[in-house]
Amino acid sequence: MARIRNAFFALLCLTLQMINVKCVRYQPTWASLDARPIPSWYDEAKLGIFIHWGVFSVPSFSSEWFWWNWKGQATPAVIDFMTKNYKPDFTYADFAKEFNAEFFNPAQWTEAFEDSGAKYIVFVSKHHEGYTNWPSKYSFSWNSVDVGPNRDIVGELMNATRAKKSLRFGLYHSMYEWFHPLYLADKKTGFKTQDFVNKKTLPELYEIVNKYKPEVVWSDGDWEANDTYWRSKEYLAWLYNDSPVKDTVVVNDRWGKGISCNHGGVFTCGDRYNPGVLQKHKWVNAMTIDKYSWGFRRNAKLEDYLSIEELLQTFVITVSCGGNMLMNVGPPSHGHIAPIYAERLHQMGAWLKVNGEGIYSSKPWTFQNDTLTPGVWYTMKKNSSGAGVTVYAFTFDWPGSGTLSLAVPQASPSTVVTLLGFSGNLNYTTHKPKGIDIRVPVIPINKMPWVYAGSKQRTVGKKW
Repeated sequence: MARIRNAFFALLCLTLQMINVKCVRYQPTWASLDARPIPSWYDEAKLGIFIHWGVFSVPSFSSEWFWWNWKGQATPAVIDFMTKNYKPDFTYADFAKEFNAEFFNPAQWTEAFEDSGAKYIVFVSKHHEGYTNWPSKYSFSWNSVDVGPNRDIVGELMNATRAKKSLRFGLYHSMYEWFHPLYLADKKTGFKTQDFVNKKTLPELYEIVNKYKPEVVWSDGDWEANDTYWRSKEYLAWLYNDSPVKDTVVVNDRWGKGISCNHGGVFTCGDRYNPGVLQKHKWVNAMTIDKYSWGFRRNAKLEDYLSIEELLQTFVITVSCGGNMLMNVGPPSHGHIAPIYAERLHQMGAWLKVNGEGIYSSKPWTFQNDTLTPGVWYTMKKNSSGAGVTVYAFTFDWPGSGTLSLAVPQASPSTVVTLLGFSGNLNYTTHKPKGIDIRVPVIPINKMPWVYAGSKQRTVGKKW
């Protein structure tokens, strides 16, 4: 019977190919898996929101690695924090009882994420602490329904996200857990046994995809063992061939020791990766508004947060070099997004409402940045007519002289220069053999819809 099924499948593939529909079965090898194209929606989106929220949000001290910094590789500041504020017999599990999420309103979250101009979110379903933000069958009494908020956080956020037509839903999942006995037992054997993978990691990964259908599956916690131990290739083959999101899902590159930046889907190559030069493979800059932590820190100082100017510059450079930016928000344990994060989300969205034309669905240009004027970065789009391109120049400093001098654009008799957010064309003169001087309008700073007072650095978009 198996041979009949295989013969029928081969015939079906042939028939589909005749009507120009691809029929590809990806094999559990990196050569096959790496050949899968990254779905086009991802490159077009450019901006996503990362959300780190879990039991670690209760102590909200140090970082989301609080438990490890307390009981793993003990950190003096964390030890001192626990000694001063908690009883000697207090355990990490006791924090889960205080993870009440009393102000968590998924509709308000997604409203803020949509307002930011982001096109997708990636929510932490489970971090290295092992606590699952959904009622996992494989995390008994250590999940958001059994202890803490008594809510299916992932499910509620999924529903709220899908109510927004402009947002796609994605999930982060940590493959390992710091103190899980099955993982520690496998580790003692040099990862020759796979009890943790077979009984915990893989069942959870299949569970979240089948139940919540995320269009981003962001893996992490892979670095201590190779991909063979994690059975990553087999899982990805299922994800690409047979899962409910097989045609649209995007994955990252954290699937085993030595795999990152070499195999998988979108390359992360490490946290806050921003090479500043064009990359051959699609990549993502996963970064944080809080410079030092992914989770919320109640002891953070104002200067610990990136300004909107810093965020915009990071974003423009990332997109110019072919990447997406995944901007992290760390809500407090009660679930209401802190004002500093809400402000940054709104500011990003206000800027994109004016300058998004040069961001969304754009491609890297021949040049990523200008060779004459520092702080000028480029993107491009092909014109809808198919003839020529539109090049967008983003400058981080408003030219005080009233003239923006650029070295690399080469104007032609048909070249038109405009300023995003304002009507009319700008006057310009050309250099020899190439280059362009653009006369920018004199506009009061409070009339510029895309800049934020209080900084010498300005981010504006121009096109020609």
